[in-house]
Amino acid sequence: MNKIKILAAAILFFAGITTASAQMKTETVKVSGNCGMCAKHIETAAKKAGATKAKWDKTTKVLTVSYEGSKTSNDDIQKKVAAAGYDTEKYAGDEKAYNSLDECCQYENKRKAETVK
Repeated sequence: MNKIKILAAAILFFAGITTASAQMKTETVKVSGNCGMCAKHIETAAKKAGATKAKWDKTTKVLTVSYEGSKTSNDDIQKKVAAAGYDTEKYAGDEKAYNSLDECCQYENKRKAETVK
């Protein structure tokens, strides 16, 4: 009887692990930015949106995020990064947030380029 209980517990345990890992996603998003401070702001915004891991590469301008699909989404993460002032593939950075970024973080964004013309 004890063996059956242990076997049942093991099956439930492994089923739970399989379910949890099936919901984890890792994706990449193009995000505008310039420097190491940008990386800190971008990664912090992604984590506030629910990413468990976030790493932005200033050379490639790519944010790699891992998150649990049942708790957040790529779209939610992009919205939070844009709210911090950074353009993503899908959303333009919030203008007020962009204007409050440190000077080194004020990348050449589309709105600014269009205004200068």
